[in-house]
Amino acid sequence: MQSPDIQALPPQRSGTPAHIQLGLRANWQQFALLVLINAFVGGMVGLERSIIPLLGQRVFGLASTTALLSFIVSFGVVKALANLFAGRLSDRIGRKGVLVAGWLVGLPVPLLIIFAPAWGWIVFANVLLGINQGLCWSTTVIMKIDLVGPARRGLAMGINEAAGYIAVSLAAITAGYLAATYGLRPQPFLPGIVFALAGLLLSLFFVRESRGHARHEAALLASPLQHTPTSTQQTRTRPADQQAAPSFKEIFLLTSWKNRTLFSICQAGLVNNLNDGLAWGALPLFFAARGLTLAQIGLLAGIYPGVWGITQLLTGALSDRIGRKGMIAGGMMLQGIAIGLLPFIRGFAWWAVDLILLGIGTALVYPTLLAAISDVVYPDWRASAVGVYRLWRDSGYAVGALLAGVLADLFGVSWAIGIIGGVTFISGIVVQAVMKETHSRHILAAADAALS
Repeated sequence: MQSPDIQALPPQRSGTPAHIQLGLRANWQQFALLVLINAFVGGMVGLERSIIPLLGQRVFGLASTTALLSFIVSFGVVKALANLFAGRLSDRIGRKGVLVAGWLVGLPVPLLIIFAPAWGWIVFANVLLGINQGLCWSTTVIMKIDLVGPARRGLAMGINEAAGYIAVSLAAITAGYLAATYGLRPQPFLPGIVFALAGLLLSLFFVRESRGHARHEAALLASPLQHTPTSTQQTRTRPADQQAAPSFKEIFLLTSWKNRTLFSICQAGLVNNLNDGLAWGALPLFFAARGLTLAQIGLLAGIYPGVWGITQLLTGALSDRIGRKGMIAGGMMLQGIAIGLLPFIRGFAWWAVDLILLGIGTALVYPTLLAAISDVVYPDWRASAVGVYRLWRDSGYAVGALLAGVLADLFGVSWAIGIIGGVTFISGIVVQAVMKETHSRHILAAADAALS
């Protein structure tokens, strides 16, 4: 049972195959395969975390921070739109085809970066990378949600995001080491060729379609009365025999704005990736200006997503036990504090400790947001709602890169870091004020406390 003012359930579809089972144990082989594939997705973007800003500065001679971060803007805008289309296409044509298409688009990315004669090639490579990340990461998320069912969503999202961001971390550290040893090109990007080929072949030959699992879950949720897609009151219900499914416009508006809980989730996701865009683009420049070596910058670039990735193995499952809202609000506030401290501390060791705190704050938030979305929306249109959420979340890369670039050009990188830290802290306050708890166990507990 879930709170009626946050759940939106259109009519279910019947006729799913009887052999389909939900759960991590029942689907562990496909789940593990998708975890591995998502690690390759993360590795693709991890190779850029410590190298591309310095490549633009030292190889292509870019002086403007705004121009330098243009590759993140292109990546963020395209990835956000790819997320939106990935979700809708997954609902309409199935998950596997979208996953394979994403890998096909990603194949040329490392080669474009290796042989780029001008900065525009790097920007174009990140357009393709944004499509690859949007289609592939979104689809692996959706497929894992399909497979595990409602009971262990937090754990499933923790494992998924952990695999992706541990791979981001290891790839960033590896790229930093290769750059320090051999130079900024081509060696740091050669692993990307392996990642893309492995991801494509596994997706094409071994991944199985999971849309039937979502339909099976929808059938299990069938009841005499269903909530309308835009219902926010307990008394507004729709008979189950009215078969009008929500339009994409309805899903978009509900997820983005009309539902207060979904709105608070989307804004937190956007701000989370806004500060990640800062970490990706501006922090390597910040550390380089303070005399750190390429190897040290690569290690710092890997610490943050590494802690983020590993800790999600705990935080995703923890949200299944203690609820979603407190973890999201607290995680955003912790991120804001950690970012705000960066300009005020000095030395590799202190920056490493601060980035560990930033990684923990992000881990509290990242899988929990996806689990909360899945708590609220109906399985038949869950992929579309996840796509809308990921549209807003990954648009944060573009917003963060633009904001960091403009602020850095006007006031300096330290001011840019401090302001974005403040924005992140405020986002946590918004979650605390606006969001309702979404996990059914804690909704019931709150209702029992209110009645006693």
